[in-house]
Amino acid sequence: MRHRLSLAGQLLALQLAIVLLVVGAVAAVSIAEADAAFRRVEGERLRSVGENAAINRTVRLGLGNPLARDALETVAESARAVSGASYVVVADAAGTVVTGPDAGRPAPMAGSPALSGRSWVGVLDNGSKALVAHVPVLDERDGHFIGLIIVGRAYPTLADLLASALTNLLTYLVLGAALGVGGSLLLARRVKRQTLGLEPREITGLVEHREAMLHGIKEGVIGTDAAHRVTLVNDEAIRLLGLRPDAVGRSLLEQGFEPALLDVLTGRSEGVDQVVLSDDRVVVLNRQPVVMRGRAAGSVTTLRDRTELTALRRELDVSRHTTDTLRAQAHEFVNRLHTISGLVELGEHEEVVRYINRTSELHETLNREVTQAIRDPALAALLIAKASLAAEQGVTLRIADGTDLAPVDDHLSADLVTVVGNLVDNALDAVGPGGSITVRVTTGPDGEVVVTVTDSGPGVEPALAERVFQQGWSTKDQADGHHGLGLAMIRLISAHRGGGVEVQGSTFTARLPPVREVAA
Repeated sequence: MRHRLSLAGQLLALQLAIVLLVVGAVAAVSIAEADAAFRRVEGERLRSVGENAAINRTVRLGLGNPLARDALETVAESARAVSGASYVVVADAAGTVVTGPDAGRPAPMAGSPALSGRSWVGVLDNGSKALVAHVPVLDERDGHFIGLIIVGRAYPTLADLLASALTNLLTYLVLGAALGVGGSLLLARRVKRQTLGLEPREITGLVEHREAMLHGIKEGVIGTDAAHRVTLVNDEAIRLLGLRPDAVGRSLLEQGFEPALLDVLTGRSEGVDQVVLSDDRVVVLNRQPVVMRGRAAGSVTTLRDRTELTALRRELDVSRHTTDTLRAQAHEFVNRLHTISGLVELGEHEEVVRYINRTSELHETLNREVTQAIRDPALAALLIAKASLAAEQGVTLRIADGTDLAPVDDHLSADLVTVVGNLVDNALDAVGPGGSITVRVTTGPDGEVVVTVTDSGPGVEPALAERVFQQGWSTKDQADGHHGLGLAMIRLISAHRGGGVEVQGSTFTARLPPVREVAA
């Protein structure tokens, strides 16, 4: 197994690398500054040496009289020895060297304007790099140009320039290394304390495992901080809540959630297995606060999709309605048998016949009225079942005049069974014995089905006309398993099909267009 540096070792190595880079940069800057200082300082000194030689009378006389040029060699060597320059030579007005070993050769000018009577300092590189000063010599009588003093000094090598800055560089290196080591140890200690002593590879492993678990589970998971900002969310939670993929870091208050859903996610509504509606889905939420070091750090909420179970419940409602019908009819049949038995014992045989005929006519009339007006089998069976159930409770359920519904597709039929069933159940809870319920179902020109259920109960106060359709609102005891989803489900189904539901007093009206398909 390959050895890995600890966090402290990695930080120390990085700090030392940074220190070395900084020292290298300082060295480059120091060398550049040393080079510039050499050119500036030595250039002025070489120019000064040349100017002193140029005003020497011996030099002027020697350049003006070819017979006196032997003295120029002495003056040039004396100036070189006194100044410490590498060489000092004299050239005539044509630029030909007249002293030194290169006498008789043209002096290298490299763009120098000295032959036109102006001094110049620059760098010449004729095999060996040197800093050179050209100073013109002027005749002392009329001031015309008669020659040139050339003073040069060998250019220092890179090693020489580096050696001149070595003392400072060593100081910087030692100081930087000390600060880097000390800072790395302190930083590593602080980071290990903040990361609970975990090494970087361990932190990476934890993050990878967390991501794998977070996105691998079927349930939705969403985490928030103390300010209700999303800190983590998996794909299932994004699907169930309709979040954007970049929801992490955004506040829950900006997501446009339904109030009931937002109350659960933010903790304003507490409880276990809270059922809410999210778009077209029924979701069960469980929120767990997260407390760290005695302070609230946020929360983690799990979400389970109960949409399929709710759809199955809607299908079972049809079976339940059929069962209720059979039970009510059986109870009614027993009562009628008792009535017939009593009439027989009394010897009222003609009354028995009339009673049987009258009862049969009532059933046939109800079935005929329902099936003629409602030609969708599922909804017709529901209304017949609800009529028998209402009769058992002493409530009259009738089909309003003008009711007319042709057979519809299976999706709309299932939605109508849910809507009408919930509205009739809600009406049965609102009225008592002796009350009445009127159901009206019509189809508009565009195929929109309008369901109207009116009861003789006290009705809904105008202030509660919107609240009754909210999730969780119910007049029933929620401890008995009532979650206040009946009317909320009606609004959800209606809105999802592009319609709506409203209430005025004791009249509920739901509109269900058939053109919009239920989203998967």
